[in-house]
Amino acid sequence: MARTDIADLDDTSLDQRLTETREELFNLRFRRATGQLENGAAIKGARREVARILTELRRREIVEAEAHLQENRR
Repeated sequence: MARTDIADLDDTSLDQRLTETREELFNLRFRRATGQLENGAAIKGARREVARILTELRRREIVEAEAHLQENRR
């Protein structure tokens, strides 16, 4: 999922997608450990998607905190 697609999701959808991707990553690692994984690059892709989602959630958190700070300064 591209960054623009992730930015379009709401917080609930992002949390759900994060949970799904972490489960997928766990399964990929398990399959690698048992020798059943043919595409090792899938792990890298899943790790990057987790990072993208976490980055977007953190970006939103910072924007919200800055907005709250601006309100308190008035």
